[in-house]
Amino acid sequence: MYDLAIIGGGINGVGIARDAAGRGLKVLLVERDDLASHTSSTSTKLVHGGLRYLEHYEFSLVRKALKEREVLLRAAPHIIWPMRFVLPVDEGMRPAWLLRLGLFLYDHLGSRSILPGTKSLNLLKDKRGDPLQKRLKKGFAYSDCWVEDARLVALTARDAKERGADIRTKTECFGLDRQQDAWSLQLISNGTSVTEQAKVLINAAGPWVDPVTAMYDQSSNAAKLRLVKGSHIVIARKFEGDHSYIFQNKDERIIFAIPYEGDHTLIGTTDQPWSYEEGPAKISDGEIDYLCDAASEYFTEPVTRDDVQWTYSGVRPLFDDHSRTAATVTRDYVFDYDNKAGAPVLSIFGGKITTYRVLALQAMKTLSNVLSIDASDWTKDAPLPGGNFAVRDAEKLVEEYHNQWAFLEKATIRRLVRAYGTDAALILADSQTSADLGKYFGAGLYQAELEWLIRYEFVKTAEDALWRRSKLGLHMNNNEKSKVSDWFTAQNTAAQSQANVS
Repeated sequence: MYDLAIIGGGINGVGIARDAAGRGLKVLLVERDDLASHTSSTSTKLVHGGLRYLEHYEFSLVRKALKEREVLLRAAPHIIWPMRFVLPVDEGMRPAWLLRLGLFLYDHLGSRSILPGTKSLNLLKDKRGDPLQKRLKKGFAYSDCWVEDARLVALTARDAKERGADIRTKTECFGLDRQQDAWSLQLISNGTSVTEQAKVLINAAGPWVDPVTAMYDQSSNAAKLRLVKGSHIVIARKFEGDHSYIFQNKDERIIFAIPYEGDHTLIGTTDQPWSYEEGPAKISDGEIDYLCDAASEYFTEPVTRDDVQWTYSGVRPLFDDHSRTAATVTRDYVFDYDNKAGAPVLSIFGGKITTYRVLALQAMKTLSNVLSIDASDWTKDAPLPGGNFAVRDAEKLVEEYHNQWAFLEKATIRRLVRAYGTDAALILADSQTSADLGKYFGAGLYQAELEWLIRYEFVKTAEDALWRRSKLGLHMNNNEKSKVSDWFTAQNTAAQSQANVS
């Protein structure tokens, strides 16, 4: 019997699995698709305090998130790194004094020792004003962090597994039986059904938290859940530099324009109500127009529909605080803990990437008595796999590895370091030439990396590898992507044949 069964392989689920496994608990996590298949791979890719939440008086959420930025930065400096955000002052929007007050609070609400504070900008003289319309004369630059969101999930899950957690992807829970002292979970994977038992159930299914609840309790939690679709567009690189922009909209929302994958710019996000009946989240024509129009209000060169090279959409499972609009619904998490009708269950509503670690810690504190554990904070100083180097040393690592594996282009080494950190050296191992890395697929991807992803990062399909563990799908042509798909098909066929022989 497991101590803890978690349904949901997003950031909250894997975060709890890691924390619990690190305490010696026997943990099972099941995810019906791939890790981070939905909400946790469709964010705006930021570890941030949430500047705009200040005007909704969510000081507790902002402070909690601000304190976590540098904790996560230290834990994963390969996939999280500092970024400066340029906020132009625009006539008719929030006045400069209000923005400066908000940024002052932002700088001081949470601890900050690595990230620089806010600076005022003259956008007519500063080069960061060059891509912007000339009416924008003043602005501010402040700090937050960028994150490879889907990789954060994968590395957290990997760490959980290395600490003893049983992580099962492509495994669906189709039945739950609540007994007085245990849960029975009916699971199916590859057509095979099994039943597992656990003392405690964690419902971390994100947008599907209510359907999971309905499997054991016909009284719905729907009133507690507000589903909001967020969409993003990706265009060719719009500006030089490693900074980002945050733009105010006339509807009082904000959008970001962020350097993305080297030669692209990411623009988002939207806030649209979503329901299960709509099927998989997809960007609408209206959302594309909204993002293009919003960016065009600020950039000298307009953004048009023809510029859009790729889009992605996800559903945010927010706790319904009865806010008037989707944009103002709280992004903080809320726990629903029930131990009165049988074995305990903890359902999670809302949350954000930045606070996933403290959410997991709070979950352990909530369950500490029933699981008889010490709920002290062990994860605060524990790096994720590959993250055992200093925040500012990523480029030093690139230089070191490029000297050692000089047969690879420096851009490839940099991508590997940014994805795997010090584990890049384990992927490259004792290779002397590119041939030692196996089949080459394009965009710097070799067979050795795919084999690593399968062995250590729960990858089972080409889509898992090209669109979640990486974004190499953006950089490959159709022929190259087909080669990756064919390779996975061959691997899966060989594995099935071996299983049949056994």
